[in-house]
Amino acid sequence: MRLLFLACLIPKTGNCTTAERMRDHIESAGHVCVLRDTTDFSSASDVKLLMSQDKEPFDAAMAIHLFKGARFLLDAGLPFGVVFGGTDINEDVKDDHKQSVMEEVLHRARFAVAFTEEMKQKAKVYLDCDITKIYVQAHGIETRASPTFSWTDFLHTTGVRVDRVDDLRVFLLVCGLRKVKDPLYLLNTFSEWHAQNPLVILIIIGPKIDPVFSSEVEECVKRSAGVFLAAERNQEELHAVMRKSFAVVNSSVSEGMSAAILEAMDLCVPVLARDIPGNAAVVQHGHSGLLFSSPEEFVLLSKRLLGDEELQENLRTNGKRYVMETHDCVKERRTYQQLVEKLQ
Repeated sequence: MRLLFLACLIPKTGNCTTAERMRDHIESAGHVCVLRDTTDFSSASDVKLLMSQDKEPFDAAMAIHLFKGARFLLDAGLPFGVVFGGTDINEDVKDDHKQSVMEEVLHRARFAVAFTEEMKQKAKVYLDCDITKIYVQAHGIETRASPTFSWTDFLHTTGVRVDRVDDLRVFLLVCGLRKVKDPLYLLNTFSEWHAQNPLVILIIIGPKIDPVFSSEVEECVKRSAGVFLAAERNQEELHAVMRKSFAVVNSSVSEGMSAAILEAMDLCVPVLARDIPGNAAVVQHGHSGLLFSSPEEFVLLSKRLLGDEELQENLRTNGKRYVMETHDCVKERRTYQQLVEKLQ
């Protein structure tokens, strides 16, 4: 088969990485998968135009996000499947128009994939849909840290100036700069903690997705002692940064399934995540990570983690075990290869 696959492809983001991994799964089964960015289209007619101009016909289609992606496939005349994004259930269901479109997508899709059972159950509650069409498949996770990465050079280019790098305790917030990731959530409280303990620093790393908001983040970071902003890196370099950090942080307002959290666990790095449904679905508090509900609680938990080596080791061990048992890339590949057969 020849498939058209629509997804948000902003470089070095979780959506892009997920889409590329899924494409690899599909093509490894002998299909051709043409991956296109949803931002290239403004309406379903743009997809029709692409299909008419392409030299070879498409047999089927897939999309990540029911509204942002799959709505463009409703009039394409192709059998299609869809993968839920976090904003579908966490945000877009609050809008009547988007909710209606997503229900139509689910009605016409051959299958849908939710990353967690909780996401599937939310679809049952908020969307009029056939829940038997929805399959649960967690992200498959593989990490590869760059062997040539220099931690000292990274800190230098980020603007961190210290005499003894090994004494630092780096908390790494991995996110694209957009409001839903809420990278400013911890800023003031973390700066106050840094004033008490100059060896703890927060580094925010990721692409500038929302230009206006990114400028706001840059200005706030400049005024915040102990907080630094790092440009996005390729995946191998990012994994190397994670591995050298004391902990990986997630402060998002909503998440579908945070790849950064899972990658940190796979790399045996402790995780501190904001206590929201998407994060609580993958982080068991006190066992595989720590969940916080306020900036103040984040600092309290971080201080506890710094002083408790047994807790650090437990989080590393249990997080790694969880990813190995639940986020197997081989199982993910098999699932998508089986689902694509439903499009024939």
